[in-house]
Amino acid sequence: MKAASFALFLALLAGEAHAISRYTTTSMDCAEIKAALQSEGAAILQWRSTRNPGLPLYGRYVANRRYCQPEQVAETAFVPSRGGTSCLVRKCVTIDLPEGR
Repeated sequence: MKAASFALFLALLAGEAHAISRYTTTSMDCAEIKAALQSEGAAILQWRSTRNPGLPLYGRYVANRRYCQPEQVAETAFVPSRGGTSCLVRKCVTIDLPEGR
């Protein structure tokens, strides 16, 4: 968890110096989540764990690969939305390049 938080910090630090919006996905339907990502490019999406409701979960999600670092790709992910349905979104993940490249 600490490594993921640190990686998120570095990703935000390396990007443009502007505020990133934060949204609670369970108070939005999937269309609203996708519209927010399209209009802003990237946002922090947060929700509560279903197994441990006291545990907040969150991550940086993007509209497309343009909002990822050069060594990253936009991978499909799912976040919960209002009504208990899952919403397909994209999250930047670092790609592993072969040694010597």
